[in-house]
Amino acid sequence: METAFVLGGGGVLGAHEVGMLRALDEAGIRPDLIVGTSVGALNGVLMSASPSDAVKRLTTLWRSDVARTAFAGSWVQRLSTLARTGTHLHPIGPLRRLLTELVGVELIEELPVRFQCVAASIEQASARWFAEGPLVDAVLASCAVPGLLPPVRIGDEHFFDGGLVHSIPVGRAVQLGARRVFVLQVGRIEQPLSAPRRPWEVGMVAFEIARRHRFAEEMASLPGSVEVHVLPTGLDTPISPLRYRDLSQISGSIDRAYAASSRYLAGVIR
Repeated sequence: METAFVLGGGGVLGAHEVGMLRALDEAGIRPDLIVGTSVGALNGVLMSASPSDAVKRLTTLWRSDVARTAFAGSWVQRLSTLARTGTHLHPIGPLRRLLTELVGVELIEELPVRFQCVAASIEQASARWFAEGPLVDAVLASCAVPGLLPPVRIGDEHFFDGGLVHSIPVGRAVQLGARRVFVLQVGRIEQPLSAPRRPWEVGMVAFEIARRHRFAEEMASLPGSVEVHVLPTGLDTPISPLRYRDLSQISGSIDRAYAASSRYLAGVIR
């Protein structure tokens, strides 16, 4: 039975995935395959690069560096970047340097645990899966949130965040042969949607419909032979995606998801 971890996107909410990884590690569940999108690609590649101590490294990273590094800068600095580029608020250089320092390998195929991530090709208007080649470029492409970070150029194409095409790529893991899948998500699919009442809610609700629809379709079409576990975050109230720089929630998100996922795994894993 090939076991896959599927890590979805969600910006700073990706801290939940760290708690889930800790629960999986303590339950003795190890992945043969890791598939990630957006922040899930970042968490996933660090798990793949150093499976024995990934949980400790990710916990330290999230509680200190990752959000501050990727989305650093005062309002003045961010507006200056936007005025200079016309397309985004944050440079991608700091995140590139952090990833290069952390992963320790140059090519995807050199990772100890099989890993793939996805990004959205601008020129092709389609998903592009990265299974080999330069590792840091692939993960950065998967993490390039439109408007916040610049598109990442790889060859003759430019790429935006993988969440635009695959928010939680469970179908990809099954295509690659997984027979037991653990879905690490950031809590959005646990919260019901309601009709927007304010102008800024319209776009968010529309995006949520699009991102949830594909996941729901893939879950409904999985063969009966595949065992799937969607790990819980423990969230009881939604967290706004507009608070993408809110670091106050990180420790609580890690701890809450760890507790909820530990309870879940204790009930289903024998």
